[in-house]
Amino acid sequence: MRSQASRGFTLVELLIALSLISLITLLLFSGLRLGSRSWEAVETVSERVADLRIARNLIERALRQTQALTLVVDGVERSVFAGEAEALEWVAPLSDHVGIPGLYILRLGLEEAGEYPRLVLTRWLLHDEVLNDGAENPIWEPLMEGVGASAEPGAFDRDLAQGAYGRTVLLPRVERFRLEYFGQLPGGVEREWSEEWIDQRALPEAVRLTLSTPEQPWPDALVRLPGPQVIRDQDR
Repeated sequence: MRSQASRGFTLVELLIALSLISLITLLLFSGLRLGSRSWEAVETVSERVADLRIARNLIERALRQTQALTLVVDGVERSVFAGEAEALEWVAPLSDHVGIPGLYILRLGLEEAGEYPRLVLTRWLLHDEVLNDGAENPIWEPLMEGVGASAEPGAFDRDLAQGAYGRTVLLPRVERFRLEYFGQLPGGVEREWSEEWIDQRALPEAVRLTLSTPEQPWPDALVRLPGPQVIRDQDR
C-alpha cells in the first residue's frame, strides 16, 4: 500500500494552482503596464514644461541684451525696436550655435496652425546684404502697427544665406501670448504700461511677457531692458 506522502496532485488542485499563477501573472503585468503608462505621462509633461521653459528663457535672455539701434528705411531713420500686443521686433546678439554669431533682428509672433497658434521666431543677421538682398531669404521690412509678425510663409528651422536668416518654431501650441511695454510715451505724463511701442526713439524700460500652452500655465515674466531706468514696485 502506498504511503500518504507519495500521493500526486489531483486535477482540482492542479487547476487551482494554474488559476492562481494566471491571476498573479495578470496582476504583475497590469502593474507593469500601469507603471509604464505613468512613466510615459510624466515624461510627456516634463517635455512640455521643458519646451515652454526653454522658449521663455530664450526670449527673456535675448530681451535683456536688446540693442537700441536705428536703420534708415525709405529715407527715414527708424528705431528697429517695435512692439505690439502679439508681436515684437528687436535687435540682440546671438551666439555661434544659432546661425552666424553677431547682432540679429529678431521677430517674435504667432502664426495660425489649427486649433492653437504657434510661436515663431524669425531672425535676420544685421547686415545690408542679408536685410535687402532677397535672393536667399525674405527681405526685411520693419514691423509696423497692424502688420503681422510673420516675415514670410515657408519652411521652419531652416538656415539660408549660410545661417544669416532662419525661422524657428519655439512652441507648436500656444494658448496665451501677450506683450506689454513699460515706459513714458511722448506726450505722456507718467511712465505706464502700454500694449504697443511703435516708432519710439527710446527703448521701453521693461517688457512683460505672458506665455502659456494648453498643457502648461506659467506666471508672467517681467524683463528689464538695458538702460539706466528703474522700475518701482508700485509700477508693476
